[in-house]
Amino acid sequence: MALSSIWARMPEERLVGLGYAVPYLDRFRADTERTFAFMPAGQGAVNWPMGSASATALIFDEELPLPDSSIDRVLMVHSLEFAESPRETLKELWRVLAPGGRLVIVVPNRTGVWARMEHTPFGSGRPYSRGQLTSLLRETNFTPGATAEALFFPPSKLRTVLRLRRAFERVGRTLWPAFSGVIIVEAQKRLYQGLPVAVRASRRVFVPVLAPRGIPTTRDGA
Repeated sequence: MALSSIWARMPEERLVGLGYAVPYLDRFRADTERTFAFMPAGQGAVNWPMGSASATALIFDEELPLPDSSIDRVLMVHSLEFAESPRETLKELWRVLAPGGRLVIVVPNRTGVWARMEHTPFGSGRPYSRGQLTSLLRETNFTPGATAEALFFPPSKLRTVLRLRRAFERVGRTLWPAFSGVIIVEAQKRLYQGLPVAVRASRRVFVPVLAPRGIPTTRDGA
């Protein structure tokens, strides 16, 4: 709901989801020319979308397998807080975004309850305040734009609380927006005069954690 409030339709745009973005990509990819799901090496990868050719890639977030200015929009969910170097990651996203391209980031809110509970998905990694995220985007040549908040209900498994989650969301946006569980920020690629830089040699390699085992793809299953 919060993402839709700042997410315009994307006819014929190229979209990349970075991190845990697959549930959102399922909703928005029908409007795009093509959609990719990039999953950081530390996270691991799953085959997506189900029932068709895979559009998933296992990547290093500082070295994306894309040419310059090749993507129109990036959706970064539950990823920036785990980045080894957030500035380098955002600089790499700036590189692959086309002129005027947009980046949408979803990160844990430093002042929210969810980031303080270790049993929640947002209780690990590096949470951000709105000011910290805005400063980081400006340092990496993005212009911050629309913002939204989400997760106003408490991190509880009680059925009573879960049944009231929509009411918590509506009331929380009005009464306690500073204490949301996550912050959503949209930013636009800012163009500036380019300066020559030395080519950086990659020092990263993929090392499998387990012995490789054949996994049937959705195409094989069909």
